[in-house]
Amino acid sequence: MLNQIKVMMFAFLAVGFLASCNNSSSTAQEEARQSLETPNTVQPADPSAAAQPAAQEAAVPTGPTTVMSFEETEFSFGTVQEGEKVAHTYKFKNTGTEPLILSNAKGSCGCTVPTWPREPIAPGASGEITVNFDSRNKSGKRNQKVTITANTNPPQTFIYLTGEVVGGANAAQPAVTQ
Repeated sequence: MLNQIKVMMFAFLAVGFLASCNNSSSTAQEEARQSLETPNTVQPADPSAAAQPAAQEAAVPTGPTTVMSFEETEFSFGTVQEGEKVAHTYKFKNTGTEPLILSNAKGSCGCTVPTWPREPIAPGASGEITVNFDSRNKSGKRNQKVTITANTNPPQTFIYLTGEVVGGANAAQPAVTQ
């Protein structure tokens, strides 16, 4: 008797689920179909980002998408002494047909801070993102990533600031000779 009740409950839930699926809009079905057909070019997320609360994540803009084209996506600052600050400006253009809306730009760590335009960028217009890197307490080769979230497909674009930090407390001290 108990097994019959479980089977009936399962059947009731399954019928309800299937009915709700059939009532979903064709827009949702089309979005799901597009996400399956579009190759996933987004790089894997930073494992440390999983520990951050969801409220801090940037909301992906909804609505029409456009295209953002950068003059360069990587800049090498060469070799700097530990403690130096480096800044670089990345220029981009909205090469799509809709206004470009950047909802967020986030560095891979607190030492990498981007500034970006908050107003929409018209089709054909250009904009700039400036990335500041503070090398204090950093050493060795660096590959600082900035994740830009916008109304593009895919919604995230990456730019990089690379180089090497030498000197400081973490660097090897030269041998003393007499």
